[in-house]
Amino acid sequence: MNKFKIVPLSKAYIQHIKATMTDDFGNPVIEQLATGLGPCRVSLKPFNKGLDKRLLFKHSPFEIENAYNQPGPVFINADDVEEYSDVFRFPPEIKANKQSFPLSLIGYNKDQMMALTRLVGDADVDELINEIFNQHPNIQYLHARNAQACCFICKIERA
Repeated sequence: MNKFKIVPLSKAYIQHIKATMTDDFGNPVIEQLATGLGPCRVSLKPFNKGLDKRLLFKHSPFEIENAYNQPGPVFINADDVEEYSDVFRFPPEIKANKQSFPLSLIGYNKDQMMALTRLVGDADVDELINEIFNQHPNIQYLHARNAQACCFICKIERA
């Protein structure tokens, strides 16, 4: 049993973004046809290039203002989708496609200060997450990011 929980962007948060078509920073949300795989930050499923409509907006996964608060671009499906629900394992479609989704894991302590970084590479991401939480009790949560684009994918909490 994995000792972590995947936290996608919530439907409640996304409903607000879609209702206002403005991000938390006052920028307009942009609708576009998917030109890349994403993934959607709600369902954590890849987009179908050239078929799916997606929304692009600026998002910060942090709650505290400090030097590590890194807002950046994220994509969500323009259509209503279900939140990723298999929360005790890393999204399998992302995990299986290491070429399109090269991953990094960034660990933060209780003060939201960066305390650890790991490139996933060829490692099993579920095993690496468990290892990090087992070996680093000061890590409160992780962010999974695309290691090439540096975009936030999801939060990972201790279970």
